[in-house]
Amino acid sequence: MADILQFVLIKVAPFLLVIMTIVVIHELGHFWVARACGVAIDRFSIGFGRAIVAWKDRSGVEWRIGWLPLGGYVKFAGDSNVASVPDQSDLSQMRSDIMAAEGAGAEKKYLAFKPLWQRAAIVVAGPVANFVLAIVLFSIFLGVFGEPITATRVDAVTPGGAAALAGFKAGDVLTAADGRPMGSFQDIQFYVQYRPGTPIDFTVRRGVSLTHLVVTPGAAHVKSPFGGDQTVGRLGISARGGAVKRYNPIEAAQGGWVKTAQITETTLFFLGRIVTGHVALDQLHGVVGIAHASGDMTQQAVLEAHDAHINPLVATAFIVIQLAAVMSVSVGILNLLPIPVLDGGHLMFYAYELVVRRPPRAAVQAVAYRAGFALLVGLMLFVNLNELRRQGAFHFLGSLFS
Repeated sequence: MADILQFVLIKVAPFLLVIMTIVVIHELGHFWVARACGVAIDRFSIGFGRAIVAWKDRSGVEWRIGWLPLGGYVKFAGDSNVASVPDQSDLSQMRSDIMAAEGAGAEKKYLAFKPLWQRAAIVVAGPVANFVLAIVLFSIFLGVFGEPITATRVDAVTPGGAAALAGFKAGDVLTAADGRPMGSFQDIQFYVQYRPGTPIDFTVRRGVSLTHLVVTPGAAHVKSPFGGDQTVGRLGISARGGAVKRYNPIEAAQGGWVKTAQITETTLFFLGRIVTGHVALDQLHGVVGIAHASGDMTQQAVLEAHDAHINPLVATAFIVIQLAAVMSVSVGILNLLPIPVLDGGHLMFYAYELVVRRPPRAAVQAVAYRAGFALLVGLMLFVNLNELRRQGAFHFLGSLFS
């Protein structure tokens, strides 16, 4: 029993906490902007499935907690078809039904009859909430824990490595990569690891002069926190020293903004590399990999906290805040992709409506929705089955019947 409880607390609880926080904040983004625009809302659910607890507020919104803690949703009044974007005939019938039941003018509180800019604002509010959450979490992390900083001065260059071939020397100070300022050696490592085989133009201070060195990072195969191996970029340089940088509240807020921007840019670059075929699709991570990573990272943090006589709850918070911030950015970007079942798909429909002056036909919406849903389900199955394979789950199951 003690082992099961430990497994739940270390492996399962952090993952569920991260997922629920990210999704609930995303849905609250939709909810708050919809309320500000006067949209009627039927339900806000934390979790899926049958309600464990449910109540209504004074405005008539049903709040509920579902038994499956893997997300949540907002249900707007009048949502009927699968895409929640009625075509012109649907709008006419919907308006007539509302006026017959509630009187003239009642349709103005329904999402479908709001001005296009308000509908777009409500849709985009979910991903924006994820980016804001990431900024807040990174700011909290920097303000509470600080950040390990190592100077960008090269201490040693690996013979035969990518940096050596490009002409790097011990004593060089790396100030920028592709024009982006590099404030620490950790910034350089983060930038390089997602760019194996991609030339990087470094601005280098050598003595009193500045020079540019273009280096193509080599590819190294390392153990992935998500299970299995992953390919990362390596320069073949090292640095020494370092200290923990402390931030005041203003500096922490600025740092949170910068880190969110860095994660966003890197994620978009990584997705672009996948689309162009430079990175294999199996480098994507799904629920299985994220759960594996959050569990392992939490367990390692608890062990290190024990050795260093640090409160395990503090060590767990250290990991959970970072993981939630990074994942929140990923969820924000994912939802902005122009796939009909996602927020980006709704924005795509709204863009069409802006140009053509009417919503797409219901048949077009239905086909687009089914295609988008099939694409997402297929991708999720591929990613998660691939992660189960990398973690040896199929080998383990096969051994049970051999």
